[in-house]
Amino acid sequence: QVTLVESGGGPVQTGDSLRLSCVPSGGLFSPYAMGWFRQAPGKEREFVAAIVWSDSTTHYADAVKDRVFISRNDARNTVYLQIRGLKSEDTAVYYCGAIRRWTPSSFLSSAHAYGMWGQGTQVTVSS
Repeated sequence: QVTLVESGGGPVQTGDSLRLSCVPSGGLFSPYAMGWFRQAPGKEREFVAAIVWSDSTTHYADAVKDRVFISRNDARNTVYLQIRGLKSEDTAVYYCGAIRRWTPSSFLSSAHAYGMWGQGTQVTVSS
């Protein structure tokens, strides 16, 4: 069974940059799209970015679109999330999700559209 494994989180300082990675493990995997969400304590999981695997079309949440970049590596079957200019409000557990089948682009920002999730990686931003 394929699982998603996130990495790259940790404690960082305000203004820093980091890159999160998400790797599927456990078998062959060909998603329609993959996305990054985050969940801060006491808050709902919120969309950050998504990428359509076939043509690398990207989608970003308005609140972070100027500071994040989602990309993929076909050879490594990996999706990345780069965040720059980290702020305290970026503190959250970041989750990688995958969608297996074609989904309208308007749904890529909805967590309900994703059928697979990783365990998450904690990002803690302090000043």
